[in-house]
This record gives sequence, C-alpha cells and structure tokens, in this order.
Amino acid sequence: MSTAAAELSTCAACGKGGDDLKSCAACKLVKYCNVTCQKAHRPKHKKECKKRAAEIFDEALFKMPPPKEDCPICLLRLTFMGSGMQYNSCCGKIICCGCVHADAIARQSTKKICPFCRAPAATDEEDVERIKKRIEAGEAEAVHMLGCRYRHGRGVPKDSNKALELWHQAAKLGCVESDCDIGEVYFYGEGVEKDTQKAKYHWELGAIGGDVIARCNLGAIEGKAGNMNRAMKHFMISA
Repeated sequence: MSTAAAELSTCAACGKGGDDLKSCAACKLVKYCNVTCQKAHRPKHKKECKKRAAEIFDEALFKMPPPKEDCPICLLRLTFMGSGMQYNSCCGKIICCGCVHADAIARQSTKKICPFCRAPAATDEEDVERIKKRIEAGEAEAVHMLGCRYRHGRGVPKDSNKALELWHQAAKLGCVESDCDIGEVYFYGEGVEKDTQKAKYHWELGAIGGDVIARCNLGAIEGKAGNMNRAMKHFMISA
C-alpha cells in the first residue's frame, strides 16, 4: 500500500483504521477519527493543509466557468456579460438583449412589454412588488435585483446595508452577480469600511461562477500587485 493510500485509510493522528474516518475538509489529504485527533494533529498538518487548500481553490478559480443557460426565446446561450441580457420580474425569465430588441423592432412600438410573457412594463414601485413575488418563489436573481433597487433607491428608499444583506442572501442561493456587487461594496467602501481582501474573496467566488466583471476586477488587482501570470490568466478567461 502506498504512503498516500495508508494516510487515507488510517487516522493521521493516532493511526487507527476504520470505515468512519473523516477527511480533512480543507485539503482532503488525511483522515481523522474525530475532532480531538484532528486538533492534536493540526500543528504538524497546518502548513501542508494550507498549501494544498490553496492549490484546490486555484484549480477551481482558474477553470473555465460553467456555461450560462439558454435564452428561453431564441434558445441561444446567454452571454456572461450582464449587459447582454435582461431579467424580467413579471415572469422571472432572463432574456438575451437580442430578443428584447428584436421584439421591439417587430412590434414597431416604443411601448415596452416583456418579450416572453407580454406583460406591460411596470413603474419602479410596481416592479418592486413583482420582484417580491418572485422572491417568494425562491428566485435568486429576484433577491439580487431587489438588492440593486435598494442600492440605487429605485422604488424603495436607498439603503446600502439592506442591499448588502440581500446580495448575501442571493449569493447563497447561487447568484454570482451578487458576489460581484458585494465585492464592489467592500472595494469602494459603500456603506462599509473598505476591505480589499473581502472584495477579492467575493470577486473570486463570482469569477468561479462565471461573472466576467468579477474576473476582470481580479485581473486588475493581481496586475497591480505585480502577479502578472495570475492577472493574465484572469484576463484570458474573461475574454
């Protein structure tokens, strides 16, 4: 049995074997009987664990992000850029801007309606009520959009803290755009103390999920820090 295999079949602290051993959550390199053994082995394992955990994180960070879903109208893949698609609070559909403009041209009208469900455009206040209904349906994008409303004071009182709270909720539900916005809040100090490390962390989460702006921001940060290889990787993936 190889050394690596032996480490995964016995407790790294006490050497006991068994089927109920649990892997180190950070590095997956060793296993333990229980928390007591893990704490006892921590001083010896800390350096190796930290190194491998960083490698695992970088593997995820610099991997090509998963593709976006298809536009429900033209069935073409949605762009990674938020400016190339539109969330509609009436039906909860995210539609590519090509279909949005094509519908307006086909109707030869400046009156805005949803290209998917044909609901008329709402006022800011009406849109907030629509968004809240989509939130009740569990839509992460709706939570994110309500946060954006609070950030800019559209249809609701301007409240940076409420926006940040909603973005954290949306991020937990899987909305990567929220991680990008959270990063911007911490980077520029919008209602919170400036914290570049927190900004970088949330941009990394956003980049892993496929947010192009978050990825470009990381490239800029790494470039400014002199880490040109990492910066170029970010820019190449975002391109």
